[in-house]
Amino acid sequence: MRYLEFTVTEQDEGRRVDSLLRSHGLSTSAIRRSKHREHGLLVDGEDIYTSYLLHAGQVVAILADDKTPSDIVPNDGPVNILYEDADLLVVDKPAALAVHPCSGSWEDSLGARLVHYYHLIGLKADFHPVHRLDKGTSGLMVVAKHPAAQHILTKQLHSGDFLREYLAVCEGYPSPPAGLVDAPLGRSDDSYIRQEVRPDGKPARTHYEILDRNGPYSLLRLVLETGRTHQIRVHMAYLGHPLVGDFLYGTEVPELISRPALHSARLALTHPFTGERLTFEAPLPADMTNLIKPIL
Repeated sequence: MRYLEFTVTEQDEGRRVDSLLRSHGLSTSAIRRSKHREHGLLVDGEDIYTSYLLHAGQVVAILADDKTPSDIVPNDGPVNILYEDADLLVVDKPAALAVHPCSGSWEDSLGARLVHYYHLIGLKADFHPVHRLDKGTSGLMVVAKHPAAQHILTKQLHSGDFLREYLAVCEGYPSPPAGLVDAPLGRSDDSYIRQEVRPDGKPARTHYEILDRNGPYSLLRLVLETGRTHQIRVHMAYLGHPLVGDFLYGTEVPELISRPALHSARLALTHPFTGERLTFEAPLPADMTNLIKPIL
């Protein structure tokens, strides 16, 4: 079982337990779930209520893991885990693997593979992705091991504490060669899947930079300020330079690549409990490397 522990400082003398826990980023719902579990909320090893008034030097412990296992059917497919501790994982997701079980991917998904992995290591946990990648997008993803970590990391997503950097190959040469696409996105009126730039959409901002050019293609580095559905794909198509192989917003080229040429290449985050700065990188997969071989 995963307990999160916090030592009471002199500044927290006389503070309520629930107030202290919220100051460390835990949600009210996470605190409520834990207080209803056996030995879910402790001070110096003793069961207490959330209204308990604290004294300096005491240690508050809250049970953070899931009460019941996931209802996702496990799949024993491989998972490339780049980092793991008691609170989170960073994985390198292959293209063509869905994040969640869904139509066409009920039997195999990243969630199903991680649930199988949790069973192997004896961890009773549900699937708690901090963010998501489209099925055809490869690369780095952060997955929390319990709701408390997911809550704090999700709050980081749209702050300077959480960096998401992508590599992509697009058609043509965007002009200027570096810039910011600030264009709101929303779902198209005639599609449940397709997104589009529209004035009544949600704010969406994508920074892009051309790293190099090869024939009809450009290699781009992109950094997200927001995380809307299909954001990079829609924004690049909006500029007139859709991603190579993008069946939804550009042109399919199955002889070159079977998916949109998009890869989550670099992540940086602040650990939700230790405060440590963590940075990860994932090299381009072969199908994208083949598009830009003369560049590299």
